Amino acid sequence: MKPSLLIATLSLLVLTDYACSLNILGIFPYHGKSHFIVFRIYLRELAKRGHNVTVISHFPEQDPPANYHDISLAGSIKAIEGEAPFQSSYLTLFIVSLYLAHAAVETCDVMLANDQVQRLIKEKPKFDVIVVEHFNSDCALGVAHKLQAPVVGIMSHILMPYHYQRFGIPYNPAYVPFHFLEGGTKPTLYQRVERTIVDFYFRQLNHYYTQRTNQNSLAKYFDDIPPLEDLAREIKFLLIYQHFILTGSRLFPSNVIEIAGFHVVDAKPLTGDLKKFVDEAEHGVIFISFGSVVRASTMPADKVQEVIKVMQQLPQRFIWKWEDKTLLVDKKKLYTASWLPQVDILGHPKTLAFLSHAGNGGTTEAIHYGVPVVAMPVAGDQPANAAAIEESGLGVQLQVRDLTAENLLNAFKKVLDPKFQQRVKEVSRAYHDRPMSPMDTAIYWTEYAAKHSNFNFRTPAADVPFYQFINLDVALVLIAMFSIYVVLVSALIKKCCCSKKVVKTTGKTEKKKSKRA
Repeated sequence: MKPSLLIATLSLLVLTDYACSLNILGIFPYHGKSHFIVFRIYLRELAKRGHNVTVISHFPEQDPPANYHDISLAGSIKAIEGEAPFQSSYLTLFIVSLYLAHAAVETCDVMLANDQVQRLIKEKPKFDVIVVEHFNSDCALGVAHKLQAPVVGIMSHILMPYHYQRFGIPYNPAYVPFHFLEGGTKPTLYQRVERTIVDFYFRQLNHYYTQRTNQNSLAKYFDDIPPLEDLAREIKFLLIYQHFILTGSRLFPSNVIEIAGFHVVDAKPLTGDLKKFVDEAEHGVIFISFGSVVRASTMPADKVQEVIKVMQQLPQRFIWKWEDKTLLVDKKKLYTASWLPQVDILGHPKTLAFLSHAGNGGTTEAIHYGVPVVAMPVAGDQPANAAAIEESGLGVQLQVRDLTAENLLNAFKKVLDPKFQQRVKEVSRAYHDRPMSPMDTAIYWTEYAAKHSNFNFRTPAADVPFYQFINLDVALVLIAMFSIYVVLVSALIKKCCCSKKVVKTTGKTEKKKSKRA
């Protein structure tokens, strides 16, 4: 190749790369570490692919790429880790709902009060697309509105109750799993009633408290923020962290994209004592972890003893993410640590089962590596995830209230069965079989929103009033028509009956007159 042609080609490649490079803002005001673990991989990949990425979050990077910039909220609120109680009840659900509402208000206020955030809004740099976490607050949409850029929402879990209507997604408690409750796609009558009540409660709490308070917080700084629900309907795409092989098919519009799995990295070889423990496990190992939100050491002592009884009855060794040193079990049988390389353990060929709280991150990692799960949900989206685990064939579920040595032993025996293990491998293969990788899918639609920002991708169902969405007006018209028909027929029958009586009465009168004559 001639030098001049080579230079021209390289220049073209550089200019093409420059032309494709986007200026992206990520807004992640929620202080939950388990959420940001997922988003971090995506944000770093955006930077790796040449985009200029600015991130508002509580979790600044320690070694950011040159084109990755943090606006740190760290230290303003304590990051959430190991806070959830190890119990499941209506009281726990009520406490969780109040916590989410309070956190939505607090994180909004903290973000808006940040000097760097205010400077960013004042300077209004041009962003090609803004990515916001779609969770318990829409406050970030107000900031995005001030910066006048298309918005992509991203989630680390399934839909919250108040997300369905804004995207025109049908919610029917008869077959759509509910974020906080049991029952999956086959709820009982009791569970359908339960879902209907709890769904109404969460939507009202979000509308009348969270959104209104966030709106007032934004109004302290800006006087031109439209209603947050209206801004939510303007979101170009929602990247949702689920996949139909695990959660089942859903009726999503075209701008809701399933992207589960992009945070799962390749498993690395185990090291040190953990490697030795696993290598010497003649019958394989069972991994126990309840994630970063639930501390296993808060499990009631009687439940812990039930788990230990099961360990003594199975030939497998156990690895347990345990935060203190109170477990008195033979070290040849049980390995504990406050932190464990979860992906590396799940990716190890000797890992045969996973006792989990059914958090979305761990569940995604389990299906990625084809490890059967015994799901024991505690709070949040875990009950819905646990139901999906069982329905998909990835594992079985066991409620905390039902945790006994006998029930847990039966659950482990079921998932350790070779036929069950083979089925899980088939589920995992189907999960991996996609036209694009999860990361490529997430990046593609983010870039698409920036390239085609003048288009609106939402379904018309999102703009239809609720009474029309459920065809209430049509039903009332049909009921009115039927009622009118019944009234008219009744009136006609009554008139006919009256006419016959008159004729009959007239006939009798005429006969009497003729006889007298």
